[in-house]
Amino acid sequence: MSLGGQQLLEYLEKLPGTAFRRLYQSPATALAIFRRMLSYHAKVIVRGLLYMPDPFPLTSLDIWFPPEGGGKVHRDRTIAALRSLHILQVSPPGKDRTQEIQITTSFKKGLQLAFEGGGEDGSFGVPSSLPVDPTIDIAYLDKYARKKWDDILHYVVNSLGVHGSSEGVSGPKASVKELLLAGRLVERRPDTRTGIGITQAGFTFLLQESNAQVWTLLLLWLEAADHTADSGMDSIDMLSFLFMLSSLELGTAYDTSALTETRRNMLPSLVDFGLIYFPRDTRQFFPTRLATTLTSTASALRTVSSAFTAATANPSGEPGTTTSTSGGPAATPDKTQTAAKGIIIETNYRIYAYTTSPLQIAVLALFCQLNMRFPNMVSGRLTRDSIRQAIGFGITADQIISYLHAHAHQQMVREATVTGKPVLPPTVVDQIRLWQLENERMQTTAGFLFKDFESTEEYAALSRYAEEIGVLVWKNDKRQLFFASKHEQLRDYLKSRKKGE
Repeated sequence: MSLGGQQLLEYLEKLPGTAFRRLYQSPATALAIFRRMLSYHAKVIVRGLLYMPDPFPLTSLDIWFPPEGGGKVHRDRTIAALRSLHILQVSPPGKDRTQEIQITTSFKKGLQLAFEGGGEDGSFGVPSSLPVDPTIDIAYLDKYARKKWDDILHYVVNSLGVHGSSEGVSGPKASVKELLLAGRLVERRPDTRTGIGITQAGFTFLLQESNAQVWTLLLLWLEAADHTADSGMDSIDMLSFLFMLSSLELGTAYDTSALTETRRNMLPSLVDFGLIYFPRDTRQFFPTRLATTLTSTASALRTVSSAFTAATANPSGEPGTTTSTSGGPAATPDKTQTAAKGIIIETNYRIYAYTTSPLQIAVLALFCQLNMRFPNMVSGRLTRDSIRQAIGFGITADQIISYLHAHAHQQMVREATVTGKPVLPPTVVDQIRLWQLENERMQTTAGFLFKDFESTEEYAALSRYAEEIGVLVWKNDKRQLFFASKHEQLRDYLKSRKKGE
């Protein structure tokens, strides 16, 4: 599962069962969950049980999970994932009865409608019957969405002022800026030029692929709606609408009059994110690639991580000619353009980055002291002060090292392959970590501490289950304590265990 899917899964796991029953009333939502959130084996279980009229014995699943593939542990983790999404029901364990499983009624009905067709009209959108402007094609929508998203990324790296910049970067809307602040992707810093500074979460956001970045922002939007009573928006309906958008066709105009009033009120926010193009004085809206790839494994537009390739393939900087990985128009760069790209790092901490992207240069400036800029390259140096400045923003040494490794120049990669040595100079890697250790001595992990069990058997069963589903971080058998990264599935397991006693 991609990072975007993992973020969405963590959000969904916190929702109550009533929310899932509402979500699965939409066939588009049930199909999106099936496509995006489930592993291969989970899909096999769902397909096998979808049209089964009676419950299925749990022990019969063992033939689908051979011992050499992880066996019972893999089976239990798959079942736990399905239960966390309220897709699967498991009967409580008992002394004289076999546990049985079946698909929940709401998900079964929604997915069957998605596979067979039917349900309410407009569950997968209603194409517009009005004339469409011929200039609004896929290339236009890609350019529009890319401009919107690049404005957001520029703001996160603090590369423009409060009133915009002179390089054609206007910045996102005020509502998007407040969302980034509320989500701790950026924070107010009076000591910076713009009054805004990136955080550790913001730097992680920059390094994500596009789908994960979009879901990060959308989940912040949903959480903001939950905490704002007068917003007039329902987060469950908002989420269902996002799943519907992911099923629409890129380049097709859809009728806004087929949407509910609540969903029509969502369109301005989605326009600010670049997910929707909304022509003025029309009853049409166009989903962009950012929206149609929400539940797809395809990449949406380019990311900061692909900026070197985009910049060298398109030296002029025109956004309309960058390569697309999702089936849209793509420019094919010649070999001379792409021969030199990436970052060269020397043992004396000097850096040479072959790029023309202002966004990429702004990212480098977060942890590197840049000295000179050429038409196709910038040069600088990693220093103690530049690394400590990055650490002050919350960026970790491992993030900087991972970034440099991911963007290493082809020549460095080839040499490392031939000689069997690391891509990055070990002296540089060690020094970056040492600079961080000067200020940080402890690593924290968010989670939940379980203690005060009723019996040793209860502690052993719950800690073993936590280890099986992959949420156990630490345990102490002598003191009967353990620490887990999540608690929802453990809570449900403990309830079902007590019911069966």
